[in-house]
Amino acid sequence: MSISVSELTKVYGPQKAIDRLSFSLKKGEVVGFLGPNGAGKSTTMKILTGYMPPTSGQALICGMAVEDQPLAVKRKIGYLPESNPLYPEMYVRECLSFTAGLYHVPRAAERIEAMIALTGLKPESNKKIGALSKGYRQRVGLAQALLHDPEVLILDEPSSGLDPNQLAGFRELIRELARDKTVLFSTHILQEVQALCDRVIIIHEGKIVADDRLSALGGDSGNTLLTVSFEEAVEAGLLQDLPGVQHVRALSARSWVLTTEQAAEVKKSLWQLALQNNLNIVSLQSDTPLLEEIFRKLTTGARPDNP
Repeated sequence: MSISVSELTKVYGPQKAIDRLSFSLKKGEVVGFLGPNGAGKSTTMKILTGYMPPTSGQALICGMAVEDQPLAVKRKIGYLPESNPLYPEMYVRECLSFTAGLYHVPRAAERIEAMIALTGLKPESNKKIGALSKGYRQRVGLAQALLHDPEVLILDEPSSGLDPNQLAGFRELIRELARDKTVLFSTHILQEVQALCDRVIIIHEGKIVADDRLSALGGDSGNTLLTVSFEEAVEAGLLQDLPGVQHVRALSARSWVLTTEQAAEVKKSLWQLALQNNLNIVSLQSDTPLLEEIFRKLTTGARPDNP
């Protein structure tokens, strides 16, 4: 496994920041690490990268214990922290050259130019970091994390500050990197998780409350919740038989929630169903994406409704 965590715990006085976390990631996985503010995401990432020791438990990177072999582990990891500390007085290439020297990167000049191209920094590469927008500073941090060609990428809020065009480029970059690397990233943008990840780990109050594939959790990127209300009572079977409907959940005899990947088609079918059966639709709307609903319920103490 590229990342293996067992019973990882961090205690600050009377407070447990993380409480016996256990999970593992294999090569080629892109895993979203989710949780509300204060859940323990950044603490976990700092432990994995050797910036902070755990109170108990063990973290392994590529089979090496982080506490026992910190330098060897750091060579395997590319880390972009949430704060993204940079030297504002340095030029972009100067900063990357400094980082390449720390890692003893071979053919550093070639590698720097390759990372500038890969992360889309070329238009701003002759500027000082202090003159860059937040989005371009994020790109510098990502280029730094990739310079030494690590096997594992740990990214804490990597898409912060990126505009919609930059977000699209970021998604393509992560997909490309995932071919031969392991990627663990935290974000509050759930659409990024839906677009990039097959699997999510959700933590709340320092504990894992979900660790599964998006399809198993019901959070596929294409899924939509349609809420439909009728004037009359409707049998579940009528709705379940509609093409494209994956799951039907009753709110009442007249109101139903449908899970589908084909929202537009199912909406048309609902209107046709109403006409054919003399039913009157009072309201029809697309509700919160499933991943957002699952996240909200798991991190507010309510039980999720698994479709």
